[in-house]
Amino acid sequence: MLLAVDIGNTHTGLGVFSHDRLIATHRLSTNRHRSVEETWTALSPFLSGAGISSLTLKGLGISSVVPEATAAFSALARDHLKKEPVTVTGRLDLGIKILYDDPATLGADRICNAVAGFQKYGGPLIIVDLGTATTYDVVNERGDFLGGPIALGLGSQAAELHRRAAQLPEIELEAPSSVIARDTRSAMQAGVVIGGIEAMEGLVRRIRQELGTEAKVIATGGLSQHIAPLSAVVEACEPYLVLEGIRLIVGRLQSA
Repeated sequence: MLLAVDIGNTHTGLGVFSHDRLIATHRLSTNRHRSVEETWTALSPFLSGAGISSLTLKGLGISSVVPEATAAFSALARDHLKKEPVTVTGRLDLGIKILYDDPATLGADRICNAVAGFQKYGGPLIIVDLGTATTYDVVNERGDFLGGPIALGLGSQAAELHRRAAQLPEIELEAPSSVIARDTRSAMQAGVVIGGIEAMEGLVRRIRQELGTEAKVIATGGLSQHIAPLSAVVEACEPYLVLEGIRLIVGRLQSA
């Protein structure tokens, strides 16, 4: 069994794989200041609740954009699981080429998306990761990671509007019945959700123009299951794509 840990800016996704099957998932808030013991205390109920003994875990893979949390999970792997963790970076043997100017600066989550997306769907591919940020991971027909835009995520947009404007409320990320909204909450939802979808579809159109082909569009990330059904360009939703990428990368390294 493998424990895959996807550490994002807002949430940390946990997944346990039995061979290639994802058998349990959980989500924690990401806390940059959580100690190793506090991290273990947060993780243990998930494992025990899923009926998984730490002794059965044969490895731990980490994709992270938060260095402090990476250090805590790495120490946890060594201290509590007695395993040396695999931390995903652009320097590893990934099975795909990273055609980024500096692969070391590429987010691990984007690497995992590209590896798992190409493994499942082939290329060319556009993976839209809807989280704290919205990232677009573009993979060509050979599986090479080409790059892609980064934008403020929809949840982050809504939170920033609420924070900066005294009379704007917190909102749920749902599409209103009309773009010509007649109340403040619906107006914000129209701007954030519908505006965000229009921006996504516009960027997908421009990416396809640059590629010169109709690349398949996959949605992933924390908001993917809410947003994907609202867009005509999204062809599949894979909420656990980063976890799948971790599994594939760790498996490749272990079999080398």
